[in-house]
Amino acid sequence: MENWTGTLQLEAEERFGKTVAKNIYFQGALKIMRPVYHDDSGQVCYYILNPGGGYLDGDRYKMKIALKENARMTLTTQSATKVYKTPKSYAYQETEMILNAGSYLEYIPDPLIGYRDARYKQKNVIHMDKSATLLYSDIITPGWSPEGDQFSYDMLQLINEIYVDNQLAVFDHIKLTPGSQGMTGMGLMEGYSHLGSMIVIGDKTNEDLIDQIYQVLDKKTDQFTAGISMLPVPGFTIRVLANLTQTIERIFTECHHIISEEWFGTKPHFLRKY
Repeated sequence: MENWTGTLQLEAEERFGKTVAKNIYFQGALKIMRPVYHDDSGQVCYYILNPGGGYLDGDRYKMKIALKENARMTLTTQSATKVYKTPKSYAYQETEMILNAGSYLEYIPDPLIGYRDARYKQKNVIHMDKSATLLYSDIITPGWSPEGDQFSYDMLQLINEIYVDNQLAVFDHIKLTPGSQGMTGMGLMEGYSHLGSMIVIGDKTNEDLIDQIYQVLDKKTDQFTAGISMLPVPGFTIRVLANLTQTIERIFTECHHIISEEWFGTKPHFLRKY
């Protein structure tokens, strides 16, 4: 696929206990901000910026992120991904991530918002060493519509392919098409409007960690419903259905804190965007 609306490449390495950029390249409607170090752990944080303000008809975006051995990175966005009306061709984004031995990537983008008549497809392909660690999350949110409809977008499709030591370990595919699906029914949104997913892969996964995560999810409330599933490799995936972005963000933040404290003895930092 050619004629990309925006491209971004970022390669980082560990240098004397600190993760630094080895190569950075961006062009078009994608940019990356200066690195941020929230503490003295050496883990770097980068913010991806789309100066265009949103994804429009036929937009195409491509990113490649690579972490060398023992590099540690938090990658996030500066604001929500807003997908507007796409009457002719869906907006598309593909991302390739490479995690070498001992590396750690937290990829925590802001919510994806599908507005009226929006069509969007996203594909993440992740290649990781079995000793690498991944924490990835996404949140799908319906945008405002004049009629007040919860699901006025045409199609939102998210695909995650994760390979561990060159073997396909996770294939996660979400496709929401309100025009042909009963969105409120069992097996889909079940009366909720927002969908959150978190995928965690790391060889430190154990029963104690899963029990702690389950306590966060297993709360009797009408604000959300959630579940956790084990993966064929050390790790798990979480799904959350809710009616507010903030509800899902709060749950994911609690889970993130548990994982960071159990695995690294640290607390994740608040990724302030304002």
